[in-house]
Amino acid sequence: MKSKIKYFWFLLKGSFWFLPIVIIGLSQGAAVLMIYLDTTFNYQPEGFIRYFFLDSVDSARSVLSIIAAAMIGVAGTVFSITLVALTLASSQFGSRLLRNFMYDRLNQVVLGTYVSTFAYCIIILKTVRSESFTFTPNFSVLLAIFLALGNIILLIIFIHHISISIQADRVISDVGSELSRGIRRLFPVKMGEGKDENDLDRNALLTNLEYQYSLNCKKDGYLQSIDNESLIRSAKKNEVVVELNHRPGHYLVEGIQLLKVYSSKPVENEAIENLHDAFVYGDIRTPHQDAEFAIHQLVEIAARALSPGVNDPYTAIACIDKLTSSMGYLTKVSFPKSIRLDDDQEIRVLTSPSSFESMMDASFNQIRYFAVGSPAVLSKLMQSFVTINKLAETEEQKIAITRHVGRLLKAAENSVDDGYYIQEIKSLRKEYFEEE
Repeated sequence: MKSKIKYFWFLLKGSFWFLPIVIIGLSQGAAVLMIYLDTTFNYQPEGFIRYFFLDSVDSARSVLSIIAAAMIGVAGTVFSITLVALTLASSQFGSRLLRNFMYDRLNQVVLGTYVSTFAYCIIILKTVRSESFTFTPNFSVLLAIFLALGNIILLIIFIHHISISIQADRVISDVGSELSRGIRRLFPVKMGEGKDENDLDRNALLTNLEYQYSLNCKKDGYLQSIDNESLIRSAKKNEVVVELNHRPGHYLVEGIQLLKVYSSKPVENEAIENLHDAFVYGDIRTPHQDAEFAIHQLVEIAARALSPGVNDPYTAIACIDKLTSSMGYLTKVSFPKSIRLDDDQEIRVLTSPSSFESMMDASFNQIRYFAVGSPAVLSKLMQSFVTINKLAETEEQKIAITRHVGRLLKAAENSVDDGYYIQEIKSLRKEYFEEE
């Protein structure tokens, strides 16, 4: 349950509407507080300070009406600017990158601030009275004026932010930062204690568990999250071993096998069906537990840049730089183990987790394919492999990198006519890598 709550909180924070609604709620609370302040303290300004306070009910109404109308008008302008930026980003980088613009914190703050200022003025305007008794909320109106002045500055900041947010280098930087945060959050994954498959005979373990059950998906969709703690707890309670066939990011079709359950004794069907509660499905992929999500975003930008209609190798090179940085970090992390243990050190879950090799494949296979015929990008890929190889700490990592070097050399020999680049790749391979 704790893992599911974290997942839904992650989605809530990333939604476009949540933060603006929170800001609007705070503005309404501020309006009530300021009205209470005005009714409690009968302040009579004197000297220079009196020029900042209003002297009549009509003045208060006019100021509040002007600010409210201006703020809701600017909010419409902000919507328009945002939509234009989204349209440009969609055509240049792909519609999947729109998520990054929609979830931008500054865009949400700007939208929430203008609408909340409008709501604040409406509430204060309702309290201005001149019939049965005269009430001029001086402190409340003064705060509205300060909010209006602050919103003018915020508008300038917003326009500057939008103008640079659709630049290719900025988009790549933002996606690269998201990738960096994501892999630091997901690796190493905490899913109970774990072991490598080499630590025990997996086949012998499953052979001793004579009862086997299959749990199928109930609906189509992407596997967005797995409540790891709940899954281990359920497996321990029912004294079973669970074998996962999929990981977050995989698309599942209704009826396909989600997992297998092994037990040394019969298990009730209800207990097997309850394992569904540990999985969250959705119509789209999310970066919550999907380690390859941001990688695919960078790869998509690079692939679009290398298409014949665009032919922008420098954008692809910038994507490769970000992927190289992330893969360099992954050489030092502990990838999740394939065998999970409960608190009593009993085996409960068998998985096929992400590995360094799978992350390398996700990062560079498609880029290498689309870079065929582009010497500058192929050369940059080779330099990136050299950098990652220098950081590699295990033999498995070096083997995975060497395989990509071999594929890169074949792609260069088959598509590049300029012998200079091929010779450069061969020289780097000879200097830093062993022959496969």
